[in-house]
Amino acid sequence: VQLVESGGGLVQVGGSLRLSCAASGRTFSSHALGWFRQAPGKEREFVAAIAGSGVDRYYGDSVAGRSTISRDHAKNTVDLKMNSLKPEDTAVYYCAAGPRFLPFGGDYWGQGTQVAVSS
Repeated sequence: VQLVESGGGLVQVGGSLRLSCAASGRTFSSHALGWFRQAPGKEREFVAAIAGSGVDRYYGDSVAGRSTISRDHAKNTVDLKMNSLKPEDTAVYYCAAGPRFLPFGGDYWGQGTQVAVSS
């Protein structure tokens, strides 16, 4: 089972990006999918999660209102669109899959993709 993130990189303050995560090895149609991030010297932080149904979504306080999580069951993928990026969004972003929507926790994890927001 693999979760592979893509879409990270260097972005300017105020810009947008879309992170994608592709799952392989099994289907996660009944799992919740989500994102965490970890900045240097800080603990891992919850970013967003989406239920297996694809209907219910939940966001961490730091990204709520400027982020959208979505999933594609047919492609076995989950995306995270972030707008109005801030320097504090700089982190390694990890995709995860778990059996519960809330509280969301990952049984499966990706390797992470680096996002750097420059001013």
